[in-house]
Amino acid sequence: MRRFLIRVVTLAAAATALAVPAVPATASAAQGLAFRPLQYNTNGYNWGGYAATGSGFTSVSASWTEPRATCNSSNDLYAPWVGIDGYGSSSVEQTGVATDCSSGSPVNQAWYEMYPANPVYLSLSSYPVSAGDTISASVTYAGSNKYTLKLTDSSRGWTYTTSKTLSASRASAEVIIESPTGAYPNFGTLKFSSATVNGKSLGSFNPVALDPSNGAYEARTSALGSGGTSFSDTFLQE
Repeated sequence: MRRFLIRVVTLAAAATALAVPAVPATASAAQGLAFRPLQYNTNGYNWGGYAATGSGFTSVSASWTEPRATCNSSNDLYAPWVGIDGYGSSSVEQTGVATDCSSGSPVNQAWYEMYPANPVYLSLSSYPVSAGDTISASVTYAGSNKYTLKLTDSSRGWTYTTSKTLSASRASAEVIIESPTGAYPNFGTLKFSSATVNGKSLGSFNPVALDPSNGAYEARTSALGSGGTSFSDTFLQE
């Protein structure tokens, strides 16, 4: 395994709206493509961002401004998300916003996933997301194998909350960008803020930093800042 793709960064080194059920969304290439546990192949990793590892994780949250993406090809697909599990596990409980270029233009769509179940995409009309919107996401373990997933677009004035059941290890918590196709659109720089795990700063868990690679680095993850609660991912190439 090519460990040079993982950088361990410690904090010291780092300078409500009522939920409505999801409505089946219009078909897209993203439908059926899972945002899944960390995958490694001969070209590298499919994640960027930070993963806290250990045991007993009960919550993770972060905010970001949805970037304005430019499609390089119709294969481009990526999402910022927060979740529990996935780093060294066979499940992920996660929510975020996917940007899909299958139509030739970027389409932003809110979603959640209890992998290995398929992702659930929210209605584009009921839960719209545009570049520049302020997004907040959280996943919380409520006990008895129950998880609460919450996604808010404060710029649009909506919040989606759902509760799901899954038996999972809770051995990691993540704030991540991911491309299931291994091809990122040009999203410029995406800045995560207010990143917390178990109610503490993400940095207090000495998380693992990852840079996505598909034969060459596709994005670069910055060091943690703002007391271990913020960082950025910067696009390099598709």
